[in-house]
Amino acid sequence: MTGFARVRRPVPGGELGLSVKSVNHRGLDLHFHLPPEMDPFEGALRNAVKAQVARGHLQIHMVVSPDSAAAGSLFNRPLMAAYLASFREALAEFHLEGQPDVNSALRIPGMLRIDAAPEIGPDLEKTLLGAMEEALATLNTVREREGAAIAAEMRGRCTAITGHAAEMEEIRSRATPEFQKRMKERLRNLLRGAGIEPQRLAQEAALLADRSDIAEELMRLKTHAGQLSALLDDGGEIGKRLDFLLQEMNREANTILSKTGGLGELGLKITDLALAAKAEIDKIREQSLNLE
Repeated sequence: MTGFARVRRPVPGGELGLSVKSVNHRGLDLHFHLPPEMDPFEGALRNAVKAQVARGHLQIHMVVSPDSAAAGSLFNRPLMAAYLASFREALAEFHLEGQPDVNSALRIPGMLRIDAAPEIGPDLEKTLLGAMEEALATLNTVREREGAAIAAEMRGRCTAITGHAAEMEEIRSRATPEFQKRMKERLRNLLRGAGIEPQRLAQEAALLADRSDIAEELMRLKTHAGQLSALLDDGGEIGKRLDFLLQEMNREANTILSKTGGLGELGLKITDLALAAKAEIDKIREQSLNLE
């Protein structure tokens, strides 16, 4: 699920800014962008994220801005004095005229330590983890709101799948006798004069009809749809279980499609309904990537 959170915390010599951005992903993919002095804390921050987030591509950015009091200490006075002394020495030695350019001096590496790090003390890790906990709490609140809306839509699609299965059951009840009749007629035409007993002919036709029956597939499809809705109601981490159920539902729909031949117009209606069910399953699969 998508989401964004930003937290600011005071640290010695400045202010810590921590932002966490989340987008959809099948697993948990973490990318940290930390100042070099914060690298020792990445492991602890990574563990804090894993404790609260199970899925998603997360970008974690951290910056430290010096406060106004610390900004005065960023000016490198000895380096500036050395620069001015060298400037005057060059003028005298080479008999030149001119005035030092302050803007050029400030661009000298080391003249302004804008990347000054906060003091690495025993309380810094605690501050960082506290900021991360707060950011993740805000992020999860946003993700939960989005997840509730997605779950409601997925329940609606489960209801649609169950409705398609019920329509297919009604058509099946009318199609099975027709299929048996047409199969018997076809076998008689193919085996005319072959001396096949009527009882054997009926058994073969019944066997073929049984192999083309979709009763079990429809029952399992409805059962899986009910299980999926129950998972959404239970909440918690359901992403992997959703993947499994959706695979099973897609398998049942494919089997139904493979058995609809030979039923004429009624078979075409079942095919349309099975394809509609598959479309709903595919949409649920897309949405399941947004849920944990």
